[in-house]
Amino acid sequence: MSAPAEPAAPAARAAPPRGRTRSPRFDPRTAFLPLLSLLVFLGVWQLAAASGIWNETFVPYPATVWQAFLDVSTTSSDGVRGYQGYLLWEHLYMTLRRVLGGVVLGVAAGVLVGLLMGTIGWVRRVLEPWLTFLRALPPLAYFFLLVIWLGIDEAPKITLLALAAFPPAAVATTAAVAAAPVGLIEAARALGATRGQVVRDVIVPAALPETFTGIRLAVGIAYSSVVAAELFNGIPGIGGMVKDASNYNNTPVVLVGIAAIGISGLVIDALLRAVERRAVPWRGKA
Repeated sequence: MSAPAEPAAPAARAAPPRGRTRSPRFDPRTAFLPLLSLLVFLGVWQLAAASGIWNETFVPYPATVWQAFLDVSTTSSDGVRGYQGYLLWEHLYMTLRRVLGGVVLGVAAGVLVGLLMGTIGWVRRVLEPWLTFLRALPPLAYFFLLVIWLGIDEAPKITLLALAAFPPAAVATTAAVAAAPVGLIEAARALGATRGQVVRDVIVPAALPETFTGIRLAVGIAYSSVVAAELFNGIPGIGGMVKDASNYNNTPVVLVGIAAIGISGLVIDALLRAVERRAVPWRGKA
């Protein structure tokens, strides 16, 4: 009598073809939780405004702020155009243009200085105290000096934003370069790589992830300084609009400006993260 046949082994799952990754599943919580937090915030805001504890001048209703948003975004029937003659998108465009100019200058200088400080010891010893000094200064501390030197046009605004973006980019790049893997550097030198080749092929790729983090911080700090940058002659500009509206206790317009700065900041940070994922795909994998 023949032995009973052994049970067949379960069929192995077909391995996914090489070079193809499974697309991430959509998690409803990624959209639901932020929406829920927004609804809770609006509910608390509505209750605080309706409680009567604070005057409506200080805590307006959400509907009042929404009406202010519509007013600054459109031209009214009696010909009033936006705020101080400019629509909200025009204020935002001027602010973003100033931020872009300042950030490009500040980040470019910061990354270059950080690369030098991270690779050349005496440069780091000379520049580090000055960099720490500048990083400790709030933007308003030197903005008025910039106004005296450069006037009240665009030059002091862009310079202020560049000075705000410079220290975080320089500090992050310096730390990233100094933390480059010594083993890889020594291996490249043993294979005959020159100093320039080591910097280009080993140090820079290793430092890019943290450098991008510094760039994101630089953009955030520059953007948080935009109201200070637009204190003088800041209209059109979101910071100028907020400052001018605060002079007249126009809280709804101030809140519209704050929301515009915050939301556009979120969009900019999301764009920077997308660029980082493309430029540094090896982050967290090496």
